Amino acid sequence: MPRLPLVTERLALFATLLATFGELHPACDHWVQGSKTASRKRMYGEDLVHADGTPATEDSTRPTMTTSTLGRRAVACHVASYTAVQLGATIAVTRAFGYRVTPAALLAGAAINASTHAAIDRGALLLWLAKKTGKTGYIEHCQTVRMDDDGTPTREINGPGTAWMELDAALHRAIGIGAAAVTTWLTTRPGTR
Repeated sequence: MPRLPLVTERLALFATLLATFGELHPACDHWVQGSKTASRKRMYGEDLVHADGTPATEDSTRPTMTTSTLGRRAVACHVASYTAVQLGATIAVTRAFGYRVTPAALLAGAAINASTHAAIDRGALLLWLAKKTGKTGYIEHCQTVRMDDDGTPTREINGPGTAWMELDAALHRAIGIGAAAVTTWLTTRPGTR
């Protein structure tokens, strides 16, 4: 493959990675992530539950865990599927265009996206950032109303149609810029190839 001037190569790779990371985020969050994972990833607490989320009783014979453990497991499952899709798509897209991103660079970009995705999706970091930047009013104002199975309306602070979800997506996409930049730099730095 003929080498492009370094600046052109970097800009092209950065744009490709940025598009791949950014455009895959909604697909991974809404199509790849399971409903149970989505509903459990922000669970916190010390109450004992079973792996299916049902409360444990004193005479439970099935294994139990805390609700916080169930929440951490759910977010880990989501991040694992998100990362697998991101890595696969990144390799497929770049190779389809005749380009190879170095393995170390691929893993660095994936690690940035995965670790921050987990932290943001657990919820505490997003709420902390919202408080620090004065966005809690936005979160409180832009909620949705959902109907329970029995027809009772309930407020939801963090599902589709909420400010929480918009702030979540904006953070992931902003971090994707950094992940794309690091991946590009690691792939194209002098002496790498």
